[in-house]
Amino acid sequence: MENDRFEEVYTQGKWKVTKVIRDNETGVLYMSHQEGYGSGLTVMVDQEGKPLVDKHFKK
Repeated sequence: MENDRFEEVYTQGKWKVTKVIRDNETGVLYMSHQEGYGSGLTVMVDQEGKPLVDKHFKK
């Protein structure tokens, strides 16, 4: 891994693309979805509304 702050850890789809992105400083996971000209990005949360942290993340 280089010194990149964000890293794609999962991707699915070709025309409707969903990605999971990890913040390499905090381990927090984000979900991105792209379809046509539209896209969205959101933090992934657990049942209590707390941000999900990648359990394999090591700083």
